[in-house]
Amino acid sequence: MADRARQIMAAARELLDAEGPDALSMRRIAARVGIRAPSLYKHFPDKAAVEAGLQVQGMTQLAEELEAAEAEIGAEPPLLVLARAYRRHALAGPHLYRITHTRPLARTALPDGLEDRAAMPLAHAVHGDIDVARSFWAFAYGMVVLELDGRFPSGADLDAAWRTGCEAFAETIRQKTGGVTE
Repeated sequence: MADRARQIMAAARELLDAEGPDALSMRRIAARVGIRAPSLYKHFPDKAAVEAGLQVQGMTQLAEELEAAEAEIGAEPPLLVLARAYRRHALAGPHLYRITHTRPLARTALPDGLEDRAAMPLAHAVHGDIDVARSFWAFAYGMVVLELDGRFPSGADLDAAWRTGCEAFAETIRQKTGGVTE
């Protein structure tokens, strides 16, 4: 990626982090970089391409954070460790999370293997059972979006809810693997 394209992506990320997805316009990104909006089109064909670049950033960051969490799995249940990392990722950058996870994924813009890389720690934790992995991801996604949207009652013990969900999935894995959970 050329220097100017990196500057454009950095400006887009700053706007996203500060003001959310609605702040992303080619005009505002250009102003932040200090160029005119038509100059952006030399580097990105449209706003969707900029958003795809942000999705790459979000997926890369998630992959790195889940890999780091997987490396730290010890006495705690693997799903709980990964769920904690996923939740931390979403809450630390809610706007990037929403661009990456609540909109259609620009798969053609992702580097080869990135989506699989982000999914691999979960795949390991569920012993490759794709149905359990998808169900767990839906649980984690739903919990995060509900939390980001302020939908849980004040004072709700979300840590307990996450733990309960993780324990239920761990029990499913135990049943499917004949007791093997690690």
